[in-house]
Amino acid sequence: MPAFKLVISDPKSGKSISRELKDQLAQPLLGLKIGDIFDAEVIGIPGKIKITGGSDKAGFPMRADVLGGVKKYALISKGTGLRKVSKGERRRKLVRGNTITDEIYQINAVLVEGKLVKEEVQQQAS
Repeated sequence: MPAFKLVISDPKSGKSISRELKDQLAQPLLGLKIGDIFDAEVIGIPGKIKITGGSDKAGFPMRADVLGGVKKYALISKGTGLRKVSKGERRRKLVRGNTITDEIYQINAVLVEGKLVKEEVQQQAS
């Protein structure tokens, strides 16, 4: 069964929370892609959430331009999964596709509608 660490950021307040989702709570996220918006009531948060990225169990980042849920060597010049390149340089890096599978460990998301409840933020602080 899938298990995810979901990190939700609120751009209005600048705060973020982290949730562990296992089994039944994680099931609705399978098959979603980067950029998809879903109702957060499924995981117990009021509002809507947009998926912005993530990484798999080995730490390889998800890229929006690699289709599917596979690991691939992609020739990239900038963006997710690549640091410090000079102008015009491209590198072949191993990245994960844009679809959430059971091999994904962390999912990054941003709150589109609604706001984080104070109890949830305080819960994460302690």
